[in-house]
Amino acid sequence: MSHAADRDPEFTFELRVCRWAEQAWHPDGPRPAFVARQLGTRKRRWDTVVVEVDPQAFATRRDLSTRGLDSDLLRVVRHAPEDWQWYRDAIPHPGFPWRHVIAAVHRAAGRGLVETRRGKRNRVEYRRKAPYSDWVRRIVAIENKPNLDASAARALGEQLTHDVSRSLADEVWVATETTGRRVEPALLEDIPVEVGILSVDADDSAEVLWHPSTLSPSPDDARRRLVLAERAYDKGWRNYVETMRPDCRHFELSRRGRALIPYCAAKACHQSQRECAGSCSQFEPEPPQWRTKGWPIEGGPGKGIQRLLDQRTERMRERVTEP
Repeated sequence: MSHAADRDPEFTFELRVCRWAEQAWHPDGPRPAFVARQLGTRKRRWDTVVVEVDPQAFATRRDLSTRGLDSDLLRVVRHAPEDWQWYRDAIPHPGFPWRHVIAAVHRAAGRGLVETRRGKRNRVEYRRKAPYSDWVRRIVAIENKPNLDASAARALGEQLTHDVSRSLADEVWVATETTGRRVEPALLEDIPVEVGILSVDADDSAEVLWHPSTLSPSPDDARRRLVLAERAYDKGWRNYVETMRPDCRHFELSRRGRALIPYCAAKACHQSQRECAGSCSQFEPEPPQWRTKGWPIEGGPGKGIQRLLDQRTERMRERVTEP
């Protein structure tokens, strides 16, 4: 299986880079961090996002919730007062109607993030259960191009220039497949000098071909960066299974380097997310007996795969907080 064809080489390479980053970040020495994929803003989406954290503060953040906070919940939780207070006095004016904020306050209470009560004049008051810690140290963006030839470099050039000038991330990298040539082609391509270059080999070991410059994110982007970090925390990088069909009898996980990569036994390939769907001509639902005999009653092999990937994500998050 390790030699199976890739229907989408960039997708499988991306998963391998995520696994490498999860195991070995940072190239200059170990740093506590977790990894997500396919995240960004309305104007820009990154292949891989590495969020470097303060381990102690991250442990406090995990105690608050093991799920990520969207922008509305984040506003409520960050400004939650220590003692009871009317929510409009505690939260800065959001720039849109307060009715959306009060809905978020109730949603936060429903998730156990804050406590609410009715105060004077029947006003909704709330208070925090625990302070929201300053847990994010740095955000790093990685673009993945296994075959970084001249045309791929040209296509990336404008995006990378935008990343450097925008400085939403603290570092920007390009990861490419090792070719074994005396001079790796990536070094010869037109990539902004501020962008680092990683060469990843078949065993998912990485070599730094070019070190990136440290960028200077604007303080005005602090909240936007925190929203991005929260999305990364919630999403992780193994969530690809949510857009595929692990309930197909042909769906498997195959080891590729250090990563577990989706594998289609019917097509004998590492399939793409695009084709692994109910519309696939080879799609066959798991037989009902797979879910009731010789397998946990919580579901069949597909559910088992989802649990396995979720458990690995949680295990890596817990490792970040270990001394």
